[in-house]
Amino acid sequence: MQLDTYLFFNGGCAEALALYQHAFGAQIHTLIRFCDTPDGAHVAPEWQDKMMHALFTVGPNAVMASDGQFGQPKKDYTGFSLSIATDDANADARIFAALGEGGEVLTPWQSSYFMQGFGMLKDHFGVPWLVNVVHRLEEDAASISS
Repeated sequence: MQLDTYLFFNGGCAEALALYQHAFGAQIHTLIRFCDTPDGAHVAPEWQDKMMHALFTVGPNAVMASDGQFGQPKKDYTGFSLSIATDDANADARIFAALGEGGEVLTPWQSSYFMQGFGMLKDHFGVPWLVNVVHRLEEDAASISS
């Protein structure tokens, strides 16, 4: 069994993919534009070059994306967050800053009692993110006892 994430960008998929490549090195594996489909001739002219389907990976994790469907109302992302973490607080701080450009910071980037770095935001597409570095209790305990 496999559970995947599928994001819809209401016409901004190419821009979102570029942001994710810049922010955390997302690797794009699949790009299918509406004009490339068998029904492409029936798609509105302004949506011919929009993404019907895309697949990108972050490390071993795959995420699917699309511009959605022409004429559908924009929907807000609610009830979930994507979570991204590295083992490097400086890298995560850079990711947080890149995702936050033009977005909404919900919890500023900071260290906390449970993580070396943590922040919450919505990118400028409205996608909610948790960016964090997991606090390594074993390493910290070892350095304190030395």
